Amino acid sequence: MRHTALIAAASLTLAACGGASTDADGDGEISMAEAAAQSADMVRPQPGQYRATVEFVDIDIPDAPQQVQDMMRGMFDQGPQVHEYCLTQEEADKGFEEMARQAQDNDDCTFEKFDAAGGQIDAIMNCKAEGQGMARMTMKGTGNETSSDMTMTVDAEGPDGRTMTMTMTSAQERIGDCDA
Repeated sequence: MRHTALIAAASLTLAACGGASTDADGDGEISMAEAAAQSADMVRPQPGQYRATVEFVDIDIPDAPQQVQDMMRGMFDQGPQVHEYCLTQEEADKGFEEMARQAQDNDDCTFEKFDAAGGQIDAIMNCKAEGQGMARMTMKGTGNETSSDMTMTVDAEGPDGRTMTMTMTSAQERIGDCDA
């Protein structure tokens, strides 16, 4: 579940926003396939060398003792995590649609909301994995062909009923051409 949510967040963060989505089959959920179809008009990111910065903002575990919450904050709050990567032309061309197509075999996640227009995204994705609990990820941000900024909040409930809320930010910026 965590892997799928992170892939979706990374792909959405890279894809500049355009077009708005709807629940095409009227079942009250926006599947990965429906989100892929609605994202066909999204502006593609330019290929090139990117710098990604992910930063932990907060974590709240209401049922946990303060020392456990402090320990969890210490594990996650390592300051901004920065890495660079090369986005090839082939990867840029695939965009969000390809990621969604690959995730279609995984019925763990659907979108409750997927609005993307005018360089902004406002999405809510719900994931449930057998025996692992459930998570609701809210994603809000902006993007264009060379950069994006997003805030993601994950509300998770474990199989034991314990809850946790974690917020992080992600920024990506094209910094040049890929090294040959």
